[in-house]
Amino acid sequence: MDIRLRGLVDDDLDRLFTWEQDPAAVALAAFTRSDPSDRAAFDEHYARIRSDPSCTVLAVEHAGTFVATVGSFTMDGEREVTYWVDPDRWGRGIASAALTAFLEVERERPLVARVAAHNVGSATVLRRAGFVEVGRETSYAPGVGADVEEQVFRLAG
Repeated sequence: MDIRLRGLVDDDLDRLFTWEQDPAAVALAAFTRSDPSDRAAFDEHYARIRSDPSCTVLAVEHAGTFVATVGSFTMDGEREVTYWVDPDRWGRGIASAALTAFLEVERERPLVARVAAHNVGSATVLRRAGFVEVGRETSYAPGVGADVEEQVFRLAG
C-alpha cells in the first residue's frame, strides 16, 4: 500500500477533528473525549501532545492524501501506540499499513495497545502487526459515557 508517514501539521487538524466526531468512530474507539464536538478540548489536546517530546503523533498519507494518524505515548510507565483512520476509509488496510510503517519509527519495546473489546477491526490490526492479547480490563470510556471492556495487547521485542 502506498502510504507515507509525516509530521502532523496545523492544516490537518480540521479534518482530524471531523473524523474524531464521527459517531460510529467514537462508539468503536470509546476512550475518547467525553464531548467529541468540543473544539477547544480537541485543540488543547493536540497542542499538548504535539509539544510533548515524549509523544509522537504522525500523519498518514495514502496516495498523497491525509487519511489517518498514528502515534505513541507513555502512560503509567508503558509505551503505547494509537491510531485513528478517516472513517470513510475503513476496511482498506490503511490502519494495518500505517501501524506496520510506524513500528519502524517507534523502536521502543515492549509496546502496549488498548482497544475496546467490541472494536474487532482494531484488534485485528494489532494482531496482524504481531501484538498479542495479554489481558482485559473494564474502564470508564468517556466517549460512550459507560464502562467498557478493553483488550490489552503487547508487542515484545
